[in-house]
Amino acid sequence: MNGAQDLGGMQAFGPIQSEADVSLFHTDWERRVLAITLAMGAVGKWNIDMSRAARESLPPAQYLSSSYYQIWFEGLKKLLLSTGLATAEEIWTGESRSAATPVPRVMRADEVAFALLRGSPVNRPATTGARFKVGDRVQTHQLNPSTHTRLPRYCRGRRGRIIAVHGAHVFPDANAVGLGEQPQWLYTVCFDAAELWGTNTTAASVCVDCWEPYLDDPNSGST
Repeated sequence: MNGAQDLGGMQAFGPIQSEADVSLFHTDWERRVLAITLAMGAVGKWNIDMSRAARESLPPAQYLSSSYYQIWFEGLKKLLLSTGLATAEEIWTGESRSAATPVPRVMRADEVAFALLRGSPVNRPATTGARFKVGDRVQTHQLNPSTHTRLPRYCRGRRGRIIAVHGAHVFPDANAVGLGEQPQWLYTVCFDAAELWGTNTTAASVCVDCWEPYLDDPNSGST
């Protein structure tokens, strides 16, 4: 998705400024937003890629003017509305106005620590052989999808080299729109900085994890 979240390589945003306050949360409501987001994610009505897509699809002006946890909260509200777990009136008033919608599962308080420690692995058994190997030259596709993708704009249509093969992983582009996990091979691709930014750069290289559908043989004529 070509949204406001994809800032890599964009001009006029200035350097990243570090904060003197390095606390995980600046206010109590941020802590609650994280807790609610994790708890609702555990009910099984959406997956992590759908959650990312909900945040990314916020209007650019809203996204860029919101803080980190404001974006999380707005994304969560979109998911609650789209899955029927809450109505706009209930969110606005903070009061339940209808019977609770059944959910596949509920995370109890005593399960939180273990769930966070375990995480949610996204590696999956491969059903096909890897198309590329370490050392292969590849070229990313020039994508402009209207839905979620993990291929940054700044490295689309660029040539790089495979430096690691990670096995098959959940393909986020499919998983975010409800088409299932569709596991695909995942590679780390190293791009020369000049390939991405032109010769007027002080960087040496940039490494990006790319799923196989993003890649092609640069000599095949496909992009």
